[in-house]
Amino acid sequence: MDTAESQGTLLDRRVSILLLAIVATVNGQIRYSVPEEMRKGLFVGDVAKDLGLDVKRLVSGRARLVIDDDSQYVVLNQNKGHIVVNERIDREKLCAKKSPCSFSIEIVLEDPLELFSITIEIQDVNDHAPVFPKKEINLDISESTPTGTVFLLDSAADPDVGINSLQSYSLKANDHFVLKQHTRVDGSKYAEMVLQSALDREEQSKHTLILMAVDGGEPQRSGTVKIHVTVLDANDNAPVFTQSLYKASVLENVLRGTVIARVSAVDADQGYNGNVTYFFTHLEEDSPCPFEIDTYTGEVKLTGDIDYEVSPYYEINLQAKDPWGVVGASKLVIEVADVNDHSPVITLASYSGKISEDSALGTVVALISVQDKDSGKNGQVHLNIDGNLPFKIKSSLRSYYTLVTEKNLDRENRSKYNITLTATDEGSPALTSSKTVVLDVTDVNDNVPAFSQSVYSTLLMENNSPGVALLQIHATDPDQDQNARISYFIIDSEINGNPVSSYFSINAESGVIQALRSFDYEQTKEYKMRVKAQDGGSPPLSSNTTVIVRVQDQNDNPPQVLYPVQTGGSVVGEMVPRSADVGYLVSKVVAVDVDSGQNAWLSYKLQKATDRALFEVGLQNGEIRTIRQVTDKDPVNQKLTVVVEDNGQPSRSATVIVNVAVADSFSEVLSEFTDFTQDKEYNDNLTFYLVLALAVVSFLFITCLVVIISVKIYRWRQSRVLYHSNLPVIPYYPPRYSDTLGGTGTLQHVYNYEVCRTTDSRKSDCKFGRAGSQNVLIMDPSSTGTMQRMQSEKSILDEPDSPLEVS
Repeated sequence: MDTAESQGTLLDRRVSILLLAIVATVNGQIRYSVPEEMRKGLFVGDVAKDLGLDVKRLVSGRARLVIDDDSQYVVLNQNKGHIVVNERIDREKLCAKKSPCSFSIEIVLEDPLELFSITIEIQDVNDHAPVFPKKEINLDISESTPTGTVFLLDSAADPDVGINSLQSYSLKANDHFVLKQHTRVDGSKYAEMVLQSALDREEQSKHTLILMAVDGGEPQRSGTVKIHVTVLDANDNAPVFTQSLYKASVLENVLRGTVIARVSAVDADQGYNGNVTYFFTHLEEDSPCPFEIDTYTGEVKLTGDIDYEVSPYYEINLQAKDPWGVVGASKLVIEVADVNDHSPVITLASYSGKISEDSALGTVVALISVQDKDSGKNGQVHLNIDGNLPFKIKSSLRSYYTLVTEKNLDRENRSKYNITLTATDEGSPALTSSKTVVLDVTDVNDNVPAFSQSVYSTLLMENNSPGVALLQIHATDPDQDQNARISYFIIDSEINGNPVSSYFSINAESGVIQALRSFDYEQTKEYKMRVKAQDGGSPPLSSNTTVIVRVQDQNDNPPQVLYPVQTGGSVVGEMVPRSADVGYLVSKVVAVDVDSGQNAWLSYKLQKATDRALFEVGLQNGEIRTIRQVTDKDPVNQKLTVVVEDNGQPSRSATVIVNVAVADSFSEVLSEFTDFTQDKEYNDNLTFYLVLALAVVSFLFITCLVVIISVKIYRWRQSRVLYHSNLPVIPYYPPRYSDTLGGTGTLQHVYNYEVCRTTDSRKSDCKFGRAGSQNVLIMDPSSTGTMQRMQSEKSILDEPDSPLEVS
């Protein structure tokens, strides 16, 4: 027996010779041949060179080894493209007696997916010496045993294969026994010792022989065992088996304790010398036999596990022995029948669990390995998935399959797939196994934000406060995360020559639209703008909608009387003849209201009159008519106060005074009018006070205007100072001040000034606009053409379609 140190030296010497691995390409595979017992890190093969791949391709493709077995005997060095030893390889542990011994690995590359198969053959090294199961063999042989009797000896076990396995037996020279060697069907060898010359117990009762087993390795290894032969008294007949060869068949899934076969041997001797016992011989110590034989009955039972895939048959040597050690030999061959007892095993060799929804058809989702340890049809496997899914299975190399896309994916319709892989073999009955994988579909920005309405409209009461919220628009995006985050913007355009951003603003997050200024229905009744919704994808997608803001009228304008025109220097009046009948049209009050709707519906009422029983005013048309016959007792001067009122809530009104002269001639009116001049002194005083009041109001107005301009100039200078000093400038707007900044040129409140003048004030330098055509009677004592003017204007009034012009 060689020591471990000498074995290591010999191994290193052989490694240096065998490192030149044999590389061959057979059916698209690469085969390497290496000796067993190589140290970790030693070179096995240059796969990059042998496969014609660039080392950069191995790195970019995240090359990795896929090994069916749990042991990682070799690893891949990506940077060099070499396969090197990762752990010690024991050929005997890996393949036992199987020769040649090899294992397969695959190299998987991604982007794009590639698969290469590599077979590594393990060469045997003579690292085991033949070993006998026992240190000594004891044989009891009768002296009457005839020459030529065969004694089957225990076989030596050598786990090496080929030339390194057990090659021959030798027996130390002696006078009685010679050695014969035989070879079994599986190539193993065993020895028989043959009696060459008769024994004589009286001459020598014990013999010691040395049996040596030698392998064919280099250097050669051997093992020995001592044979002690005890010579017994005569027993002339040896047991004889009924068959020279017994055969039996058994299913691999049969239960333990089942009787597999029954053997029988007879001994012609009688009595005690004819008793026969049965034994198994030449069993290897490292391969325990899953069978046992009943010593007395010869029944062979199953006592262990049998597997067709491990050993399809068993060949057992039988021995029958009588009480005196005389033996007979036979053989039992047990064939193991394959049973479909292994379910397919599904393994994901490459799988990320995610796929983009815009992936092209045929995109590889997973690389799947399916293994079945059964043989024949029992090991033929088919892999399937649910047909309703947008995926399909494609066959790949050997037992590999690829899961690829068959239809276009849409995350908005389905964001996750539970894919059940079902592997079924062809056995009877067939065995199946399943594995469910979850595949998430990742989002792509492929959906445009959609508004809930193509056109949004809202109503806004005029004279609103700046900053009031008008409405909230909303758009939806079925995408996910940032691709579904929507921002809102007002598209640049102009309204009345001004940018739309000066009228409205929108909250980019919530979509709330606010008014930036106060609106006037009488200026603009409707505003239109375009709003854009944009998602946060890359590139972003957007859509537009139209927003219409309709300004509602508010009763903020009182009626304006167009006729009769109220002047400060003349007495406006109408003349009614005393012969006028009931219903005589005296005059017509004409008024307008710039508001709309019911705010512009006007009604006329007679508020005051010198004689309320003489006149009435039409509620809808403002016509002043007589309601009774005029008499001589009626005063010449009739003063009527007419109220014009709109229908708003609350309503607003205006009053007009109509002077009516009840007379048949103008001279009668003049005589009556002389009384009116007596009040001239009183009117002069009144005019003085009114002019004084107007001067005070004008002074206050000019003072306020100067103060406002000064404040604005001061703030402008301050903002320039802050601008040049790089300090933050925060604009400040007083409440309701935005209307003055909007360019409308109007004040917030309406200021009405009433000016009363005397009859002489018309001679002053202050001029007031009057209607171009008036159906009025102007009483001017200083004028000589009063009558002619009255008649010309009366002719205009009598025309039914004559328009009223205001200058």
